[in-house]
Amino acid sequence: MRIKAAGLCGIAIGSLTLGLISVAQADDSLGAALTGGKVSLDLRYRYEQVDQNNSKKTADASTLRTALGYTTGSFYNFGAMVEFENVAVVGSETYDSSVNLKTQYSKVVDPKGTEVNQGYLSYAGLDATMLQLGRQRIILDNQRWVGNVGWRQNEQTFDGFTAVNKSLPDTQLTYDYISNVNRVSGDDATDGNARMRSHLLNASYTGLPFGALTGYAYLLDYKNAPTSSTQTLGLRFAGKQALSGVDVLYTAEYARQSDYADNTNSFDVNYVLGELGAAMNGITAKYGYEKLGSDGTIALQTPLATLHSFNGWADIFLSTPAKGLIDQYLSVGAKPMDINLAAVYHDFATDKGTSDYGKEWDLMASKTFEKKYTLGAKYANFSADSASAFVDTKKFWVWGEVKF
Repeated sequence: MRIKAAGLCGIAIGSLTLGLISVAQADDSLGAALTGGKVSLDLRYRYEQVDQNNSKKTADASTLRTALGYTTGSFYNFGAMVEFENVAVVGSETYDSSVNLKTQYSKVVDPKGTEVNQGYLSYAGLDATMLQLGRQRIILDNQRWVGNVGWRQNEQTFDGFTAVNKSLPDTQLTYDYISNVNRVSGDDATDGNARMRSHLLNASYTGLPFGALTGYAYLLDYKNAPTSSTQTLGLRFAGKQALSGVDVLYTAEYARQSDYADNTNSFDVNYVLGELGAAMNGITAKYGYEKLGSDGTIALQTPLATLHSFNGWADIFLSTPAKGLIDQYLSVGAKPMDINLAAVYHDFATDKGTSDYGKEWDLMASKTFEKKYTLGAKYANFSADSASAFVDTKKFWVWGEVKF
């Protein structure tokens, strides 16, 4: 069969036209993904005062954090996100930020500066799976082991790869590979970046009638600080049950931490957490027992955690003392007129031996308006035991935040 030249020409023109239309549609789709995304803006002003019973002058830190981000739309299941962060000092810089050389003052780790807080590519083309590659926020469970330290003005983020899969019923599987931790002290600090080759595995199941069960393995391999490399294997269970008009709250967690990779030390230490509480008529009360164990020389550490949320807001125990830490605490929370109120009492002691570190009272009040505006105030008062190496510390904060 012969096909006339005009027919061939028509077919060629038709094929070219379809090709151009496909390219144009792809271009339009890419343009829509790039321009049809979402802008985010977070402004947070905070005043923090730190008064310690030592030779340091009282610190007064007045800072403004600005985070500006953009998340694209989807293009063939690919997406991207970038976020810039700036911390500026408002007024006098009368505090030790850890990099400004003002060591005569007490420390407030909110250094001024500008950086890329997040910047990653994402892919959602696999069944019930999200992949992210680049600088990103990672939060696992209650942030006891891995978190973004969102309380500090310079957020902690991670350079690496994340895969989250939800294809199994009531199950979430998470894997993270971390090559660097962008710490809250900033790029100018000697400890501002933690280079590593670390693997985080977390599996959570919510199909049980009484709560959620989570297993995890956190393998931290530090490139430049091998004695900080650890392997932590753990299991966590948390839930609540209604009983005669009262919600009974409970949490149990156990983990074992040991040396890992090129760590020349040899140790095995335990983590234990138990919480029991009740919620009724908008009031929540809870008792907790947390142990960060020690073998007498080396104590369990949680360097990637949102540490401010644990062991008192005065941040006395950002690093676990060599003899370990036992924290027994009572907390009460309420929300009258949508005002969040909280009071916490801590009693701190060693894991090895029978020494006391001290006691602490924490108080907080905050309110969010229209889901965008937040005002808050917080107070922490740590009273050191006379035989401990710590000092009495009082901290006070007041802040305002706007999110779009």
